[in-house]
Amino acid sequence: MSDPSTASIASAPRPEQPTEIGAPVNPGVPGGARADKPRGLLGDAWRDLRRKPLFWISATFIVIFLVMAAFPSLFTNGDPVNGSLSNSRVEPGANGWFGYDVQGRDVYARVIYGARASIVVAVLSVAGTLLIGGTMGIIAGYRGGWVDGLLSRIADVFFGLPFILGAIVILTTFNGSGSDNSTAEIMGLVMLSLTVLMWPVVMRLMRSSVLATKEADYIVAARALGAGTGRIILKHLLPNCLAPLLVYGTIMVGSFIGAEATLSFLGVGLKTPVVSWGIMISEAQNYIRVSPFLLFFPAAFLVTAVLSFVMLGEAVREALDPKLR
Repeated sequence: MSDPSTASIASAPRPEQPTEIGAPVNPGVPGGARADKPRGLLGDAWRDLRRKPLFWISATFIVIFLVMAAFPSLFTNGDPVNGSLSNSRVEPGANGWFGYDVQGRDVYARVIYGARASIVVAVLSVAGTLLIGGTMGIIAGYRGGWVDGLLSRIADVFFGLPFILGAIVILTTFNGSGSDNSTAEIMGLVMLSLTVLMWPVVMRLMRSSVLATKEADYIVAARALGAGTGRIILKHLLPNCLAPLLVYGTIMVGSFIGAEATLSFLGVGLKTPVVSWGIMISEAQNYIRVSPFLLFFPAAFLVTAVLSFVMLGEAVREALDPKLR
């Protein structure tokens, strides 16, 4: 006669084995639960970004500036263009939170409406720079040979042009004191000058990424299976080379906001009737001693916007770079 306890132990199935067909593999896990899927690069980056207070702070400021640029009427009902001379250089108070400028215009309204020109010029310039420079970099890195040499030498020519000097030459030629350009034409010329002078930086960045990626095993396998050049670039190279461009593009938005303000301050960038932070700083330079608030508020918004985009770019760079995790 056998021991019943021994028989029950010997005959009982192990917990990890199903007792019947259709039973769950792991009885301890609910039937509706699913195992976590492996995350890709973007999934890991987003997981890291959510843990960074710097990302949320910078992203919050950027969202505020974008809403401010798109819907300035949500923040103020004031007129940023017209004013009354009776309010000339009135200091901040209950009637005007940021005071009034020399021509009696509401500084708060001008700061709010100034975000539109500064951010639109910066974002569109970055988009054009990434498109032109990224395309040139992919072609140069993937084709190699004389194509790479030709495009690299063209980029070197633009690298030899000092940014400020090149922008002054372009803008004084097409947007000089005697020109009668509209608001859209003025903004277009500033965007053109920024794009023309900065695309070689993106071109070199994309070219180096393509050179480091195009000999990877999955690229060689795709080429061996008969994939065309267009499919290899769009399906394999571009997705794996976009991370550096996303990081640099985010930082470059902040840089271009500062560059637009610099050109406007020098008198060759955006001009009246356009309202921008750079124009406000330029108009306030002669009244720094007697009315410092005319300079403080647009400069504070400008610095905050630039730092927000730069900090967001740094946070994204740390999240996308496995070495910095």
